[in-house]
Amino acid sequence: MKPSIYFLFTALTVGLLIHSCNKENTNIKANNFKGQLMSKSECKSNLKSTSKIVEISDTLSCIDYSFDVSSNKLIINHINAGFNCCQDRIYCNVSLSNDTIIIQEIELNPECNCNCLFDLNIEIEGIDIKSYQIKFIEPYVGAQNKISFGIDLTKDKVGSFCVDRRQYPWSQSSIIK
Repeated sequence: MKPSIYFLFTALTVGLLIHSCNKENTNIKANNFKGQLMSKSECKSNLKSTSKIVEISDTLSCIDYSFDVSSNKLIINHINAGFNCCQDRIYCNVSLSNDTIIIQEIELNPECNCNCLFDLNIEIEGIDIKSYQIKFIEPYVGAQNKISFGIDLTKDKVGSFCVDRRQYPWSQSSIIK
């Protein structure tokens, strides 16, 4: 009798786990969560941001974000993202894990022996008004400061976050001097 009770308990537990996993995935799909790179600047030859709002030093990699409540869209501008000077394409994989938005920046076929800075415009749809952790995965950061920060969309619909970087391709103006 005991083995059949144990089997029944195990089967019930597995069934509940499967049901809860399916429910979590359904919630993400219901919110239509998806993100993509909308545009990018050219390789910056003047070593300054192409942002029209403010010039940002090439020693900084910055995120400016704004949230559109009516469309539940988070717009992220990554200023001074480092990539190969000549690649076929830059794109982003955007995912949601619990309350963390992970943005992995990727390049296809880096072909030159040089890197440079770009400004990227990323849009993420299906965002709820709540707190999130934003985490970037970048190809050339190495041991430098990573971009990871929290936002609370219940309080702030716009904001920014910057990290200081002093290794190539950031801080090119100090190399040229």
